[in-house]
Amino acid sequence: MPTDASPPASPDQPPRYAFFGPTGTFTEAALRTVAPAGAPADPYPSVDATIAAVRSGLADIGVVPIENSVEGGVSATLDGLAAGDPLLVVGEVVIPVTFVLAARPGTALADVRTVSTHSHAHAQVRRWLDRNLQGARYLPSLSTAAAAAGLAEPVDAEAAGYDAAVCAPLAAARFGLEVLAEDIGDTRGAETRFVLLARPAAPGERPVIPAPTGADKTSLVAFLRADHPGALIEVLEQFVTRGINLSRIESRPTGDALGRYSFSIDCEGHVAESRVGEALMGLHRICERVRFLGSYPQAGSPAVTGSGPGEEAFAAAESWLQRVRAGRSV
Repeated sequence: MPTDASPPASPDQPPRYAFFGPTGTFTEAALRTVAPAGAPADPYPSVDATIAAVRSGLADIGVVPIENSVEGGVSATLDGLAAGDPLLVVGEVVIPVTFVLAARPGTALADVRTVSTHSHAHAQVRRWLDRNLQGARYLPSLSTAAAAAGLAEPVDAEAAGYDAAVCAPLAAARFGLEVLAEDIGDTRGAETRFVLLARPAAPGERPVIPAPTGADKTSLVAFLRADHPGALIEVLEQFVTRGINLSRIESRPTGDALGRYSFSIDCEGHVAESRVGEALMGLHRICERVRFLGSYPQAGSPAVTGSGPGEEAFAAAESWLQRVRAGRSV
């Protein structure tokens, strides 16, 4: 993903990054794969704070987790992008997630009675903890790195309130902790997907949406007009009839009443392509509201193409319709 996808504050300055911190998180590891060396990057204590930094202009690009191969969508990110001032996803990064159990030097595995980590991390190591630390109590933290940092700050583990942290190897090394066990995840090959966020371009500014690459992804949120039989099918039909593959679809409560949901969707393709553009128009017709979140290069495996007509067929159909409207063809 090009590092200039979002315009910096001025042509002479590199973009300023914000990421879900503190330092030592998997989010920072994802950031370092795309940010140029030496680019300014500030950690923020939560996903919401990171998103707010981009919206307010404190940062040009924000990096937050959006999906995990074990736990699914990250609700704070999905909900943060569905509401508030619009932001655009301009890129994505997928990195493998490997956890270690870390503690202050001199701590033995048998000494561990309380473990702290982020809730998503705990869900991915729960079985390992049950097997190897039976009876150990779990203490939630704001992030995996925050759990590691909490052990490094106090004079003793008792002051931290826990004995060990489940974190990334980067965090254990950064905070001077001793690794008691490596690769403790319950699921081999676990990955987390991160997205890069930018503000939409203002009039006269360079467009923020990256150009099509042929292997792209489009993200959006669809808000239904009303709950009725077949509402989801109506949404899905907009993609199926155009041969567009969905890589993710999740329902999220809108928060205004029980039973009111929106759909967070990732599909293969770019908004500049006719088939994707037509699907978005179809959604706009049947939905109360559609929030476009961006089209950007897809990380990892190539795009999965549908069985419907190709881009040439859409262009030919549009040309035919123009002739019909002009009275030159029937």
